[in-house]
Amino acid sequence: MDVTLVFQILIILFFGILVLQLIVFRIIEPVYVFIFNKPLFLYGYPFLRKIKKKQKDFLVTEFPFYGRLSLKKKRYFEHRVKEFIGNYEFIGNDIVVTEQMKTLIAGTYVMLTFGMRSYLIGQFSRIIIYPTNYYSTINDAYHKGEFNPRMKTIVFSWEDFVLGHKTTNDNINLGLHEFSHALHFHCLSNNDPSAVIFQDEFNEVMKYYTDSNLNTELRTKGYFRLYAYENQFEFLSVILEHFFETPNVFRKNHPVLFTTISTMINFKEV
Repeated sequence: MDVTLVFQILIILFFGILVLQLIVFRIIEPVYVFIFNKPLFLYGYPFLRKIKKKQKDFLVTEFPFYGRLSLKKKRYFEHRVKEFIGNYEFIGNDIVVTEQMKTLIAGTYVMLTFGMRSYLIGQFSRIIIYPTNYYSTINDAYHKGEFNPRMKTIVFSWEDFVLGHKTTNDNINLGLHEFSHALHFHCLSNNDPSAVIFQDEFNEVMKYYTDSNLNTELRTKGYFRLYAYENQFEFLSVILEHFFETPNVFRKNHPVLFTTISTMINFKEV
């Protein structure tokens, strides 16, 4: 075949793909999101990356969420764990960062964002781990964890991270809490489909914080711990801790709010 003809065909294919992507992402998906309130697709990976056997063992033993997934979605989950570990810097402060630490931290984040297509965010670039609670010079106080958007850093006390991860019925999960802050910041400043849905549903969630009648109802039932009412950011993070730790109790006590959170992070897609 003539080389010039081959080149012309390749050019046509290239521009055809660009036009198709434009149609899908700029026309079809916005309509789909408007109608169904979820992204058109989530896991469009041409190649799935594999994790180490030891890392997979950690997921099997430490994440019931992972265990409930289909075989296909388990592979997507593993791919995302691998991508997360490779994308962010892990720094140990007076502690050696192990594969278990990386896997549990990555797994927590992937669980929170598994219903979102754009899950690797730029609001943080490194994760600092202390052995226990640490002293912060920012406000002269001891912390168990924090998200610092200015420094693009998430900090964990490993002792408290593990305690929150293993205690699954107290609605306190340090990993989910701090990652929720970072995700919140990301979605407020981005316009990908998952972020747009998050923002829309977040506005509905905030009615429970700002509306006196809805807020009184929440406080009267006493399901959410008092720290939720510190500000809107803590409100959302505490709610997401409850959503993952005691979903059946959450659904029973506050069914409408539960559905809103489920839509916000596209949990139904799992």
